[in-house]
Amino acid sequence: MAKVNPFAIAQQQLDQCAKILHLDPGVQAILRVPSRELHVSIPVRMDDGSLRVFQGFRVQYNDAKGPCKGGIRFHPNETIDTIRALAAWMTWKCSLLDLPLGGGKGGVICNPKELSQGELERLSRAYIDQVGRIIGPEKDVPAPDVYTNPQIMAWMMDEYSKLSGKNQFGLLTGKPLALGGSQGRGDATARGGLFTVREAAKELGIDLSKATIAVQGYGNAGYYAACLTQTMFGAKVVAVSDSKGCLLCGDGLDPEAVGKHKAKTSSVCNFPGAKAISDAELLELDVDVLFPSAMENVITEENAPRIRAKIVAELANGPTTPEADEILHKNGVHVIPDFLCNAGGVTVSYFEMVQNFYMYYWEAEDVYKRLDKKMTTAYHAVLDTSKKYNINMRQAAYVVAVERVVEAMKLRGWV
Repeated sequence: MAKVNPFAIAQQQLDQCAKILHLDPGVQAILRVPSRELHVSIPVRMDDGSLRVFQGFRVQYNDAKGPCKGGIRFHPNETIDTIRALAAWMTWKCSLLDLPLGGGKGGVICNPKELSQGELERLSRAYIDQVGRIIGPEKDVPAPDVYTNPQIMAWMMDEYSKLSGKNQFGLLTGKPLALGGSQGRGDATARGGLFTVREAAKELGIDLSKATIAVQGYGNAGYYAACLTQTMFGAKVVAVSDSKGCLLCGDGLDPEAVGKHKAKTSSVCNFPGAKAISDAELLELDVDVLFPSAMENVITEENAPRIRAKIVAELANGPTTPEADEILHKNGVHVIPDFLCNAGGVTVSYFEMVQNFYMYYWEAEDVYKRLDKKMTTAYHAVLDTSKKYNINMRQAAYVVAVERVVEAMKLRGWV
């Protein structure tokens, strides 16, 4: 199968939205491409004394509604088109949640698993040395993403502070609590997704206390989704997976125990009492809620007809292709699209920005309460739009988000 270009998919999704909204072709042309992007070469001194040059990017897609916001990914297969797509989705995500932010994304082509702690720190600082001129608390605020974490954010913040000559805790979000991080950030993506699942279950008449759950991808979002579905709703997690394998246990898994097993063995595989299945089998299980929480393009035209979950809650970015969307909608599968479902992370990142700006920090319960309100409001805006236009949930999410960005562009006199 030919590799799917995520940016082509993002553009295709926007084009569908433009038709529904009858957008002016000039406005559509602006929204199809990033406002600006920076490509950088990053020289790093390795532990053996050699000098290695890494390639990196920062894409600022649209800042009509406010400073750009979006993560930094360290991945060996990173591409500029993936970064462009993710920056576009961040634009729509921030708009959909009604945050005063635009969309951005960054990345470095590297394999963090092959780097020592010292090399990782030097790479993190060198990246900021290169992109520091276009980012900042009022311009573009990065955050952690694939294979980056609070420690990397701390190094980056410190490097930018050195360049600025003053503390710049507000440069990025997802920081450690001791350096201006926010309570509730660790599980925010999953928790926000579960607030939308709760609303979807009400809409569909599903009792989540008796529901079965499958989680594809057992990283941060997938792990917390599995744990929180149990603690918040009493649901039963019957299957989980990571990049090395998949588990199935009809009687239900203990998500925390699986997490400990993975931390110890570096994989969910061989967890006692569970049987191994393929990734394809996991996606096609007859469950109430499926959480695709790994990488892009896992639900395609080929396997979409066999998806039996009642709700597909997309914690990953771009897990469903446009062709698959149509099939799922026709088959009555309720999809909570990625830039709604996984918007809890950026929403709490925005809360972190607010706390940084006025140097007063909230309790976790305050964060969760505000997050619940934002996610619930956004879910119902999408659901209502879906019914109004008789379109699928992703198209509805685009309509809500794009309308808001276009309004901001018009008010600013850009179009």
